[in-house]
Amino acid sequence: MNNLNKRKTYRKAKKRVQKERGFYTHATVYIVMNIVILIFKIILGDYINNEEYNNYQFWNLISTPLFWGLGLLGHGIWTFREKNGLEKLLGKSIFSKKWEEQKINEFMNKNNDI
Repeated sequence: MNNLNKRKTYRKAKKRVQKERGFYTHATVYIVMNIVILIFKIILGDYINNEEYNNYQFWNLISTPLFWGLGLLGHGIWTFREKNGLEKLLGKSIFSKKWEEQKINEFMNKNNDI
């Protein structure tokens, strides 16, 4: 592989790794923020005793995780749309430089388009 092809492959692989890292960051923020929102809504619900709030409390508890989760699902499907890509979601340390370099090397060594 000549130098120009290596640089082109490296740029494609780096772009792909950035997309995957973006998805993992999105998933982490989703989990953390929904826990915070859930705790806040439960605590707020304990202080509000009007009937209207209690009628919609269940919907309020599930609406954010539901709609945001659908967006996260779409992000994941788009990011891992290659064959067997969703299997790569499990078991990797995604916040380390070592992981990023391994992914770049993996995509560079692949013969398929990224």
